[in-house]
Amino acid sequence: MPKMHNTPGGRVFDVINFIVMGLIGIIMICPFLYIIAGSFATEAELTRRSFFIFPETFTLDAYKYIFSTDTFTRSILVSIGVTVVGTLVCLFFTFSMAYPLSRKTLMGRSFFMNLIVFSMLFSGGMIPGYIVVKSLGLLDSYWALILPLAINPFNLIIVKTFFQNIPIELEEAAKIDGCSEVGIFWRIMLPLSKPVLATFALFYAVAIWNDFFSALLYITDSAKWPVQVLLQQIIILSQAQLGDAASAGASFVEPPDQSLKLAVVVVATLPILIVYPFLQKHFAKGMLLGSVKG
Repeated sequence: MPKMHNTPGGRVFDVINFIVMGLIGIIMICPFLYIIAGSFATEAELTRRSFFIFPETFTLDAYKYIFSTDTFTRSILVSIGVTVVGTLVCLFFTFSMAYPLSRKTLMGRSFFMNLIVFSMLFSGGMIPGYIVVKSLGLLDSYWALILPLAINPFNLIIVKTFFQNIPIELEEAAKIDGCSEVGIFWRIMLPLSKPVLATFALFYAVAIWNDFFSALLYITDSAKWPVQVLLQQIIILSQAQLGDAASAGASFVEPPDQSLKLAVVVVATLPILIVYPFLQKHFAKGMLLGSVKG
């Protein structure tokens, strides 16, 4: 906890600051608590109560409906595999490109930096991207979910700035000891960039885990769907079953609707929430190390 100010005005400021930040924190966490509580509540309670943190009747109907499909476990494994491999690929390309661009002796450095900045402002769009993926033979392949996201220009620039802030004397000393450029990058630069690695590993992992549009666009085999697409299809299927049964006038077990949507959010978010605490200690430090210093 930060040290309190000793002056009366400073102590008043600290108290007000803690109260305001605490209220902001409560406002931000309440929607998450409602989503979790609503996923365990009944449809009647969700319809009757606009907001609650503790459900009156605890039920697992929404989660039973989600896990009732045989393909759910497979889609979870697909998402985990794509996220892990994709994060490693993104970190490899980002850091291996950022380090040489941080060296002023690199020929064509300005040209490549202008291309990176240009790609931040302009993109080809969905149709050219689809044509590129198709021409590379990546349709219906897991690589179609990874390679288009391999390098984020904004992340690349931050990592490049971090490498520029590392004292050049370390590189010169390594060269005197006979270390190659690859050795300098592997033995010196990467160990010094662990906070930045952890930070952007989280960024890339969240982006890949939450990306469902790429799967809808490039993956036609339902066996290769990640969990985000599968959960979306579960919601669509439940609504279709509800409408078909109601129009036919048949008796049916009504699938949960509102609680199902909330449960989908919980299932889709839980893996990232589990990973985040292990990287949180490096998060703020990594962002500060990659910032521009005046």
